[in-house]
Amino acid sequence: MEKNEISSEDDDKSGRLPNRKELEKKLSDYLSKKYGSKIKVSSPIIFPVTMESSIDGKGVKEDIGNLPAFDMLPEELESYLNGFIVKQEDAKAVLSTKICTHFNRIKYSKETGEKRGGSKVGMIKNNILMIGPTGVGKTYVIKLIADKLGVPFVKGDATKFSETGYVGADVEDLIRDLVYEANDNVELAENGIIYIDEIDKIASSHNLIGHDVSRTGVQRALLKPMEETDVDLKVPHDPISQIQAIEHYRKTGKREKKIVNTKNILFIMSGAFGNLADIIKKRLQSQEIGFEADVKPTDVPWEILKEVTAQDLTSFGFESEFIGRLPVIVVFDELMKEDLFEILKNPNNPIIISKRLDFRAYGIDIKFEDEALMKIAELASETKTGARGLVSAIENILIPFEKRLPSLQFSEFLVTPETVVSPDKELELLLKNPHDPDTEERFEKARKREIEHIKSYISERVVEFQTKSKLDIYEKRIELIAKLYLTNLCDISTAFDNFKSMYNQVRFEEDAMIAKVPINISFDESAIDEIISQSIDMDLETDYIVHQVAKKLEYGLKLVKDYSGIERFIINDKAIADIETYLNDLIKKFYSKEYED
Repeated sequence: MEKNEISSEDDDKSGRLPNRKELEKKLSDYLSKKYGSKIKVSSPIIFPVTMESSIDGKGVKEDIGNLPAFDMLPEELESYLNGFIVKQEDAKAVLSTKICTHFNRIKYSKETGEKRGGSKVGMIKNNILMIGPTGVGKTYVIKLIADKLGVPFVKGDATKFSETGYVGADVEDLIRDLVYEANDNVELAENGIIYIDEIDKIASSHNLIGHDVSRTGVQRALLKPMEETDVDLKVPHDPISQIQAIEHYRKTGKREKKIVNTKNILFIMSGAFGNLADIIKKRLQSQEIGFEADVKPTDVPWEILKEVTAQDLTSFGFESEFIGRLPVIVVFDELMKEDLFEILKNPNNPIIISKRLDFRAYGIDIKFEDEALMKIAELASETKTGARGLVSAIENILIPFEKRLPSLQFSEFLVTPETVVSPDKELELLLKNPHDPDTEERFEKARKREIEHIKSYISERVVEFQTKSKLDIYEKRIELIAKLYLTNLCDISTAFDNFKSMYNQVRFEEDAMIAKVPINISFDESAIDEIISQSIDMDLETDYIVHQVAKKLEYGLKLVKDYSGIERFIINDKAIADIETYLNDLIKKFYSKEYED
């Protein structure tokens, strides 16, 4: 993808107002540079409203009190998930739609409903039930969404809870944990996500005699929080809460009652529901729809689960009132060998990134051949545990290398198909011949293929990145984002955010130079790219490089300015790459009357 046009206008110059965090950082950086470390912004600056231009320029988005600006659209969130989650197209579409709707409806209600007195009709929440085998990404996708939306997230295990008043964890503890995750910001916690796993384990046991406090009892305990109730943050058996209450009473003479309202808290449940297929199949066959294949307990046909209804879940052992509070049902697909391979190939997958970080801790750069990744996927698929099997497979293969290679000061390590099949044998061969030319050649080929794969992955998302940043993303910048990804070992979205942050920092320093240097210097887009490239290669901050560039240019440009009257100098990438040659050529052109502003 080639760059068609060079533009030196950045976001700030096009009318975008900085948000609070950006403004705080700019003020702190400016004061520190101008007055030294004695003066800095050491506490948050309070602004009445944080506003940013919307993507299409038709309006603004703003924080609602202490809450994030819930303005993400379903297709935008789905596009984000596509960068991390392999397969699960239906699940990603439904989750993106219903979760975005939930939080945007909260925003709409706060902006309009409260002004009009609010609706007297109860709100039906989009609580979600997720069904799917282990290791398909149910927890991962909800964590991604919560992080993207900036809302607190708490995960609980349904099997650990009992009905309120009985021995065992209380479901209301999840609400209190949500407040903890929100750093005691009750308002933020009231707009969080509670995720409860293994919910199928609390379906009622039909042959149980007596009160079932750990199954139907838990279902009943969840009914009110899933809809709307007030939960007291202080509990009698919590000594810390009691001490805090006493201290508050001592200082104020008043009793404090802190409660959390669950009206806007989104509840998401998940489970494998292994025996549910039998119930669905029986119902479908009775309706003569034609599902004739036998269903074995160890071979769940996940396609049949997509026909699930509330009636099936009630037959499974759930109270009708409980299922009624889970209006959205999402069924995940089982992951096949090919899907597991795609997960390993995805630059955003945490499994490979984690192993790279493990080996980098010892100064070792690890690469994987595609054939090795396919063999790892084959091993993992045999365990029938989805993506979790990938972690175990990789660990079993690489632990001997992770133990031995750091002691021998290896700097490179290539995982080949032979490594996967016979790790002990390959380790022995590697130790005998650590500088084998064939292995080094294969490592270099794997490195080049990896870079091309990452660049291709970024290229497919150029429109998304350009819309998000309002920057031109062309070939050079794709290379820089790929370099940031490999240098920082992060996901692609974070690498792009890092690039955008570095770009903004250069523009900020460019403006600051006006007050420091008696020369009007500005950078074109190619110059910024070169500054960022040097920053990555030399592991230096962009502001340091800008200062060094300005320092080196100052004398020569001042000389040209004094004799020519030229007020403004636009610097390009060639000038940044070789300042001495640039100044010599500039002075020569001036004296030969060839230079034009």
